[in-house]
Amino acid sequence: MIIDTLIDKIKKCDNPTVVGLDTSFDYLPEGMRADIDDFAGAAEAVFAFNRALIDAVCDIVPAVKVQIAYYEMYGVEGMHAFDKTCRYAASKGLIVMTDAKRNDIGATASCYAKAYLGQTQVGGEKYSAFDSDFLTVNGYLGSDGIKPFLEQVNGRGKGIFVLVKTSNPSSGELQDLRLENGKTVYEYMGSLVEEWGKDSIGGYGYSSVGAVVGATHPAQAAILRREMPHTFFLIPGYGAQGGKADDLKVCFDARGLGGIVNSSRGILCAYRQEKYAGMPFDAAARRACLDMKEDLNRAIRG
Repeated sequence: MIIDTLIDKIKKCDNPTVVGLDTSFDYLPEGMRADIDDFAGAAEAVFAFNRALIDAVCDIVPAVKVQIAYYEMYGVEGMHAFDKTCRYAASKGLIVMTDAKRNDIGATASCYAKAYLGQTQVGGEKYSAFDSDFLTVNGYLGSDGIKPFLEQVNGRGKGIFVLVKTSNPSSGELQDLRLENGKTVYEYMGSLVEEWGKDSIGGYGYSSVGAVVGATHPAQAAILRREMPHTFFLIPGYGAQGGKADDLKVCFDARGLGGIVNSSRGILCAYRQEKYAGMPFDAAARRACLDMKEDLNRAIRG
């Protein structure tokens, strides 16, 4: 089970951190951006930055989460950088999560599932397009849009994280609405995710069908942790979005397991922070990962 592999890596690193490679060209040090004025140059610089950062942190974090939008905006060249980033991270032993929040009706969802988790047949051969260990998906289209992804989870040993309670401030406009039975929309989505994952539960008691649960909503996260005992959480919102380690303790079980916390700008742009002033960007990123590890472990185990 890929979820067991992820948890094994978290335990080995003693670090429930996933580094979000939401790498905008503007985040790069000035020297890496000089004299670049086209998509090709920007994409190559982004990949060079990612490669150095991966080299700096691959022994202290279990995973990276590559947000595809930050590559799509540089066109075809950006997608090449996305592909090379995912492949390079995998070659360094990291779990690779593609953050694409994909979904559609069943037939189209099947294409998305093949693109990021499965294989596409051309002639007599099958090929992987953007092979990832996990993919974020939008479950709010219902079960017919999820089934193609479950086929990859159960057939190829892949994993997904389904949007349940997202970290953005306005998520409550829809997700916090109450149904006739008194449950909120996000709680009902959580119950669906728990059901979708029942056939892919690993040795730690968690499923390879996980949930996205924002660190910025700790009260709701606590409810979901109680109601989703077999669902592993991908937890965005720490750091730059305002989520604090003490707030997200509720996402974890008594063993200190149950979730992995994303940080993107706080690591990518650490070299711009006063506490890391003067450090090269890759060294600052490593130091920020270690500081985040200490902060999370203090809160989760405290």
